[in-house]
Amino acid sequence: MGNSLKAILAFVPSNKCQKYLLEDLEEMPVDKMVDLSSRQMRRLPVHVCSFRELVKLYLSDNNLNHLPPELEQLQNLQILALDFNNFKALPLVVCTLKQLCILYLGNNKLCSLPPELRLLQNLKTLWIESNCLQYLPEVVCELSLLKTLHAGSNALRGLPAQLQRLQELRTIWLSGNLLSDFPPVLLDMPFLEVIDVDRNSIRFFPSLAHLPGLKLVIYDHNPCRNAPKVAKGVRRVGRWSEETPEPRKRSGAVILALNEKPLLPAAAKTEPE
Repeated sequence: MGNSLKAILAFVPSNKCQKYLLEDLEEMPVDKMVDLSSRQMRRLPVHVCSFRELVKLYLSDNNLNHLPPELEQLQNLQILALDFNNFKALPLVVCTLKQLCILYLGNNKLCSLPPELRLLQNLKTLWIESNCLQYLPEVVCELSLLKTLHAGSNALRGLPAQLQRLQELRTIWLSGNLLSDFPPVLLDMPFLEVIDVDRNSIRFFPSLAHLPGLKLVIYDHNPCRNAPKVAKGVRRVGRWSEETPEPRKRSGAVILALNEKPLLPAAAKTEPE
């Protein structure tokens, strides 16, 4: 009943209703963080935008599909979580928040990203997993400080060559897409440390042994007939990961080592460095 009432009151602009949604949050929190996740909100209470020193704003797991223009007042914001909402397009007001370091957009209905995203030149982590992206928007390749890109569970069939511009990129997560070939651009990114192409349709893996920064490659759940060759000390997660790069033949039979994928810790919402 409480959540249903909040969902109704989110449409009512009166100060009394807005304060109810904020649970009497009238002053700037000491920790400069506001968490309004999982409240079934359909609109952001404008009063939040008056906290101009706010650094972290969590709006995950609501029913938002737009944001008020007043959000532009939060010029100190470094973390913005908009995941698990109903955004079909990224509100352009988000692109005015130039101090953003971490932006969560996962589990929405995004089919593209606006060119204005390039204004977020301090962005280091971008989550766009579980959307409706059929291609990686080229504007992502203009985020020069980006270190982590989560783009899994979309409908990506490839990556743009411009991605190699991101020389600060260290981890790229592409699990659950429609890749039929290993993206060639990743072969020209020696600074990558983690590559995840789990759950795609890749049938052959080129050698990754020339990537000096690589520490982990996850390639499980692909219809591949070989494991990617890697340099000494690089961890592989997938078929034949503990054997030779090709499946061994013995007495005319092919012996496959099927390793279970270890339970990796769930990616936590990180703090800016």
